[in-house]
Amino acid sequence: MHIDERSRYLKEMGITEWSVRSTANDSAPTAESQHAIPNQEPKVYWLFYGQAPGGDQERLFQNMILALGLLPKEWEWRSPTNTQTPNTHLPCVAFAFGEQAAQVLSGEQEPLTQLRDVVLEIAGQDIPLIASFDLAHCLNRPKDKALVWQDLLLARSVLQSL
Repeated sequence: MHIDERSRYLKEMGITEWSVRSTANDSAPTAESQHAIPNQEPKVYWLFYGQAPGGDQERLFQNMILALGLLPKEWEWRSPTNTQTPNTHLPCVAFAFGEQAAQVLSGEQEPLTQLRDVVLEIAGQDIPLIASFDLAHCLNRPKDKALVWQDLLLARSVLQSL
């Protein structure tokens, strides 16, 4: 099967085609470059919930923040027990890393596999909630990082529709 034909079939089925790219000449964004525009005002607000990351989990999370292009003022990390409404006028979305965080925040009891790919809501609040795998799971099963990225993109699309 020719590559163009395969690409056409995948596109018709709604499957995103991934390709490997060389990173030898690419310069990765750094935390310093993220702060390059000091006076830029935040436009959105993300609440990330889950077990506090450390080590490799922290690096993975910071890479996610960079990939989303979030400014430091546009997000915060919270414990799942902290359901206090954020003090912001900006459009807001919550993202739960892990089954326990998703269940505590949403009040749902279903397993994570059923809570993913669904726009939930923080119980008692009008804040959309997206559930995904926890960071430790991503490190143990690297293929699932793509699923977490899909969940992050879902959260971003929900946020853009607010």
